[in-house]
Amino acid sequence: MNIRRLRPTTALVGAAALGLTTLTACSSDAGDGRTDGKLDVVASFYPMQFLAERIGGSAIHVSTLTKPGVEPHDLEISPRQTADLSKAGLVVYLKGLQPSVDRAIAQAQPEHVADAASYTTLEDHGTEVEGHEHEGEEGHDDHAHSGDAAADPHIWLDPVRYAQVAKGVGKALEKADPDHAETYKKNTTALVKQLNTLDQDFRNGLKDRSSDTFITTHAAFGYLSERYGLRQEAISGLDPESEPSPARVKELHTIAKKDKVNTVFFETLVSDRTAKTLAGDLDLRTDVLDPIEGIGTKSKGDDYIQVMRSNLKALQTALGAK
Repeated sequence: MNIRRLRPTTALVGAAALGLTTLTACSSDAGDGRTDGKLDVVASFYPMQFLAERIGGSAIHVSTLTKPGVEPHDLEISPRQTADLSKAGLVVYLKGLQPSVDRAIAQAQPEHVADAASYTTLEDHGTEVEGHEHEGEEGHDDHAHSGDAAADPHIWLDPVRYAQVAKGVGKALEKADPDHAETYKKNTTALVKQLNTLDQDFRNGLKDRSSDTFITTHAAFGYLSERYGLRQEAISGLDPESEPSPARVKELHTIAKKDKVNTVFFETLVSDRTAKTLAGDLDLRTDVLDPIEGIGTKSKGDDYIQVMRSNLKALQTALGAK
């Protein structure tokens, strides 16, 4: 998925550091995917890590390929990490989000793999997610992913789909580690209940609102918008680091006035410059709407549930929800 470009040095340094530290715990003298009796689980990035930790609990050891606070899309995997993937007891990832992870898994061929994309439905939010076509506009691409060029990967931002993924990860853990199957079942049930509550809180919290439209840096919130009847308008479409075309900026000015938008959202892992420039031009406020691709220092919360609740509060304020 080539929608964001990290500086090569950043990606390489991050990969090298992770190759030396993050996955070393996945080595096992016995070669059975365990360390000190615990199943070694490798998660590709934060939303997968959260599921593994909550469902696996103390029965597993979790490591992640993507360092906290690092934008995950263009992560590069080192040869050492690829080799260590083959030793993992379970790899939890989202096929299509990180091409280097997909390639590394295909090369390493770990015995047990949980692909989040296989546990729910993915939809095409690539060209019409803001309600109109972006193809051919400057600064936009086709949101291409390995395996499915049309699929929007941001399924974790919809609590209902994320709960479906949680159930799939739970089943994968049961298969990889039958001795702790009851623990995984219990923890999965508890997490799904919590995600169902989060879904209901979004429904109730956004019920009485004065507007459906919000402006955000990039189109990560297609599933969330679809679930709760909202309309996201992305400044830079599917790539938050690209510059919007003059036509798109003019269009956003019209939309903001027509739909009485009062907030321009930016996110935690990319520059807020474009969002703040647009907000300044329109005399609007700015706030964070976090796509939770990684928990960074600017994230309003310590885990997925807390950040999603912060997102809900931000949306309530922006949309005039009572």
